[in-house]
Amino acid sequence: GGDHTITYPILQALAAKHGPVGLVHVDAHTDTGDTALGEKIYHGSTFRRCAEEGLLDCGRVVQIGIRGSSYDPDPHQYCREQGFRVVPVEECWMKSLEPLMREVRAQMGDKPVYISFDIDGLDPAYAPGTGTPEIAGLTPAQALEIIRGCKGLNIVGCDLVEVAPMYDVSGNTALLGANLLFEMLCVLPGVKTL
Repeated sequence: GGDHTITYPILQALAAKHGPVGLVHVDAHTDTGDTALGEKIYHGSTFRRCAEEGLLDCGRVVQIGIRGSSYDPDPHQYCREQGFRVVPVEECWMKSLEPLMREVRAQMGDKPVYISFDIDGLDPAYAPGTGTPEIAGLTPAQALEIIRGCKGLNIVGCDLVEVAPMYDVSGNTALLGANLLFEMLCVLPGVKTL
């Protein structure tokens, strides 16, 4: 995908078919802002708009890797009020995320789930090619643990957004993004893997 705004119409279509869906959201940002430059629809408001429209089963939303500066003294208040589980990056540092993903699988149950992965959830040391990098992010190994930890869920769709190759002459961000998308395809229901 392009920027995180692309997830909004996708979730509109999925909710029309499945009803409100659960969400595994990996990102540096919650993307629950209200407006920017007078606009209500932008890459930082996606999940606020989705919550307002009833597209999300808010008790089955988990946001992993959240960090970065904020204009608000309590930047996660909106998320908590909706019932989202916010996992700040500090809770992920220097550890395996397999235990977290066991909890996430239990939270999601067997109802429809969407995976939305913003490349800036990863540390810019690994993925500098994005428009809003934030230091101290997830590692590629943790990204794999999150995605592989979704195996067995009733996944109805997924995306990987915010890759901006022009900001990374090495090509590493695009390589990482392509591999994460491959991993997401491998955890879709019915896909046989070794």
